[in-house]
Amino acid sequence: MYCCSCVFFYGFNPSSQFDINLNTIDEHNFFKAIMGLYLGFSILWIIGVFKVNYLKIALVTNMIFMLGLGFGRLLSMTLDGVPTFGYQFGTFAELFLGFYGLWVLLSHHTTTNT
Repeated sequence: MYCCSCVFFYGFNPSSQFDINLNTIDEHNFFKAIMGLYLGFSILWIIGVFKVNYLKIALVTNMIFMLGLGFGRLLSMTLDGVPTFGYQFGTFAELFLGFYGLWVLLSHHTTTNT
């Protein structure tokens, strides 16, 4: 979902993509930590594509990650108001990917047990 360069912009220069101005070292540290989280999970998901032993953990973590983001955004829409189109699209995409991962896990579980 997230391109690699977008993740790096997020960590090193978030104001280039968002209306955000970081003023403290703690704020810069927070965004670089989130960037590392995104990159770490992305690596796991890529490994899951190429190594069948990692597929299930890749699907589970992707599902939790995407549904967590999507439901967090829905909560924000309810409490804070509707964001711009890009964030609305992100909400839809994250929920779609999360539920798709759940569907894949459930359909794979059903086909392996029959």
